Amino acid sequence: MTHVAQKPADLGVAGWNALLPERAAQPALQDDVEADYLVVGAGIAGLSSARRLRQLDARASIVIIEAREIGQGPAARNSGFMIDLPHSLASGSYGGDYSADLRDIRMNRAAIAFAADAVGQWGIAASAFSPVGKVNAAAAASGERHNRDYARHLDALQEPYQLLDKTQMQNLCGSGYYSGGLWTPGTVILQPAQYVREFADALQQQDLCRLYENSPVTDLSRQPQGWLLRSAGGSIRAGKVILAVNGLIESFGFYQQRLMHINLYASMTRPLSPADSDALGGQGSWAFTPSDPLGSTLRRIEGSDGDRLLIRNRCTYDASLELPSNRLQQIAPSHDRALRARFPMLKEIEIEHRWSGRLCLSRNNVWALAELGDGLFSACCQNGLGLSKGTIAGIVSAEMAVGSGVTSLIPDYRPQALPSKLFPEPWMSLGARGVIKFKEWRAGKEM
Repeated sequence: MTHVAQKPADLGVAGWNALLPERAAQPALQDDVEADYLVVGAGIAGLSSARRLRQLDARASIVIIEAREIGQGPAARNSGFMIDLPHSLASGSYGGDYSADLRDIRMNRAAIAFAADAVGQWGIAASAFSPVGKVNAAAAASGERHNRDYARHLDALQEPYQLLDKTQMQNLCGSGYYSGGLWTPGTVILQPAQYVREFADALQQQDLCRLYENSPVTDLSRQPQGWLLRSAGGSIRAGKVILAVNGLIESFGFYQQRLMHINLYASMTRPLSPADSDALGGQGSWAFTPSDPLGSTLRRIEGSDGDRLLIRNRCTYDASLELPSNRLQQIAPSHDRALRARFPMLKEIEIEHRWSGRLCLSRNNVWALAELGDGLFSACCQNGLGLSKGTIAGIVSAEMAVGSGVTSLIPDYRPQALPSKLFPEPWMSLGARGVIKFKEWRAGKEM
């Protein structure tokens, strides 16, 4: 039996979730139930896994169990970029080997097609899933150089893009801060909390699975026939189990000392007033990733109560998955400085929401996606590309669980090596934090 250690919740209320109406959560597990398939975790990977299981096995009983409420966890705390092209947080380059990049592109686009099919089938709101592309924004000469290198790589991949000059960037976002940008059309921009909430609700409304929220797992054990999971209020017996819990997979006893736990931080402004919008100018909605991976991600979000700005920068390495309670206060000045530098015309622009969000990396940039034991599967470690790669992990883990005879939606996926072992502590944490600080310093104006 594996006793599952519970970790504290992320810091702050995710702004994305706070923008939405209150939602009635599904009841917590309060009974002893049985299922053919059990999915642990109702984020991007877990929800995608449940949908793919239902596509493959129309008669199966499927249960999802989630420790919190839908939309409170990491899936709803990201910046909302479902990216189709090569993109690595751990590298100074967005492109590598051409054949590997082409394979990644095909897999990412298969995931986007799967998500788009769900959006169309279930009538998920257009505001939750918008296929409008994104801009790689450059503020300094190093960023422009990076974008030109990226453009050459896209030429070799025969992928479309548009380079934007300073004037075009200012017309887009209202700010003269950026010297250029590179727009690519294939990224889908999400309101991530709305997407996972509507996805989960559709699974329930279509009677495709049972969902238990606010039900942290306490232990998981192998039984003569299948697996037994316990929570405070009840238990679930299932023939097959998919662990879609990203970095928390270590709490279940798997991939220990093989996964790097990174926290990112975001701030969202109050709604812009009409005077703010007039002073800012630019278009009503846009989404920038930084040309330097450690720079600032920025979005302008349209809303019924007024547009808002979102910024994400700074990251920390936290091997224990625990954060000090004052971490958001420590990060806040960096966000505020970055917003003032970009939008000096907005004299008083208060921040309404600040929050943290977790992601999981491996040293060798591979998933933790495998059969861990007879009937037990993992769909974890998306290496900083949680929306597209999380969808892939959910699809592939479901296909592995169903077994032989399945025609995969991700035919380009190939089983990967284990995530590489990390260096011993405290050297791993010291080294990772040193690398992060150096890369943030090197990002310069892109921060």
